[in-house]
Amino acid sequence: MKIFVVEDDQSLVKMIGDQLQKYAYETFIPQRFDQVLAEFDRIQPDLVLMDVNLPYYDGFYWCQKIREQSLVPIVFISARDGNMDQVMALEYGADDFLVKPFSFELMLAKIKSHIRRVYGDYAQAARARNVQAGDLVYYPEALKMTFQTNEALLTIREGELLLLLIKAYPEIVKRERILSKLWDDERFVDDNTLSVNIGRLRKKLTNLGLVDPIQTVRGKGYALFVDGADR
Repeated sequence: MKIFVVEDDQSLVKMIGDQLQKYAYETFIPQRFDQVLAEFDRIQPDLVLMDVNLPYYDGFYWCQKIREQSLVPIVFISARDGNMDQVMALEYGADDFLVKPFSFELMLAKIKSHIRRVYGDYAQAARARNVQAGDLVYYPEALKMTFQTNEALLTIREGELLLLLIKAYPEIVKRERILSKLWDDERFVDDNTLSVNIGRLRKKLTNLGLVDPIQTVRGKGYALFVDGADR
């Protein structure tokens, strides 16, 4: 399990990292605090520990940005102990809040609890509900897809896009339908934004083992292709 520790207190970061590694967690820290979302996308962590006071933008901002594309558990760790700060954290999409100084035992218990909820036994029922095309299976509530023996997690937007493609399979999904489904006002979404999202999903499907999984039909839209599935 990968833990993304978004905290600028290096002594605290080292303490957290040293402790979590004893329990086989792999920790990552931002290299640049103005690029937290980009580093989140690159790391694809299983859980985020987020401070409130950070350089450039505060933790509430980054929590909101992460929530726009992922349901990954987010636990705030902050010296702010006011009720309003905890309320704001939850309203911006956080799952929990730890007030500094906190005991490592409590932090570890919360991490285990959220990982169990999202990835463990509690998530089995959600993983049971699925849609599929051939050997490609997508579990919308778990944001997970599998192909044969391989599996991968998706962001919220990637999941919505894959769901559209699977439900229409093997037909083409028009560009206009994708834009209206994934964005509230498609007038402010350019072709490059859509292409980037298609590209990210296509890459994850390719890494999963599919060949040419999303086909671009010029002037019409996109179609899912699953080699060996009935068309």
